Amino acid sequence: MVDRKTLYLVRHAKSSWKDASLSDLERPLNKRGRRNSPEMGRRLAAQGHMPGLIISSPANRAITTARNIAIELGLDESEIITDDDLYFSGTTGMLDVLEAVEDHYDTVMMVGHNPTMTSLLNALAGTDVWNMPTCAIAIIGFDMTSWADVRGTTGDLLGYGIPKGPESFSD
Repeated sequence: MVDRKTLYLVRHAKSSWKDASLSDLERPLNKRGRRNSPEMGRRLAAQGHMPGLIISSPANRAITTARNIAIELGLDESEIITDDDLYFSGTTGMLDVLEAVEDHYDTVMMVGHNPTMTSLLNALAGTDVWNMPTCAIAIIGFDMTSWADVRGTTGDLLGYGIPKGPESFSD
């Protein structure tokens, strides 16, 4: 029996460059990012999307995006984990993280950075998206029983949304 796995790829919301003394890992969200990330979470919630696990880059802008989305979905912060491989480890690092996800999670959200998010979307769903803008969310469905099979399985783009786009996620 083949199960359906769903992956939400989220590029972190818009970050601030205001404080030059902060390291890249410490940069916070700017005003637009603090507005867009909860809004995208509300859109997901309104359409019944509910990841069972959220994995985020440890960068402040990414984990804050993940928390803001989780709050709107009614999820506890304890359901968010961070993984250093989501911080500029390329598609290989992100795929390693995904392959290690326990199979009882049918829906997983990964929050990270460009250009890797765009590259991963294109690799996993056979799309030709040029650039995922900040706080964009792609929803990919896979017919597979194990996350360990993700490299050998082409997914279907089930939805795609950006803050400036329509309220619903459409492919």
